[in-house]
Amino acid sequence: MSKIRITKQFNFETGHALYGYDGKCKNVHGHSYKLSVTVIGTPITDNSNVKWGMVIDFSDLKKIVKEEVVDVFDHAIVFNKNTPHLSLALTMREEGHNVILADYQPTSENMVIDFAEKIKNRLPKEIQLFSLRLQETDSSCAEWFASDNE
Repeated sequence: MSKIRITKQFNFETGHALYGYDGKCKNVHGHSYKLSVTVIGTPITDNSNVKWGMVIDFSDLKKIVKEEVVDVFDHAIVFNKNTPHLSLALTMREEGHNVILADYQPTSENMVIDFAEKIKNRLPKEIQLFSLRLQETDSSCAEWFASDNE
């Protein structure tokens, strides 16, 4: 049976600041991110299975990505936990804002690595994460491929 890739796209808004950066992105700002998640597997051949012919139900993939990424990061602000903005981050949290203190610099590159680990851990064993594409702006994106990380 052929291997098939399935892709689902997601949109979310997230703010961040890059600790120690020497350009404008050291300031708190935000992006309208577009995340494309591609998985690979073999379509189900059991015609008694309600998901017959599917690699994975798009709604099942959507549930995983929403729970692990979109619902967490949408309308949140992400800081490196070592940021000099820590007092600002904690004050914002106290005032009810969704603030994520990450173990990494919140670049698109590091965010896509984080997202890949979270999504891989939730996929059924017969489905593999093939790639992620995190688009930060219309002309800039970071991509993660399983084949580059084996």
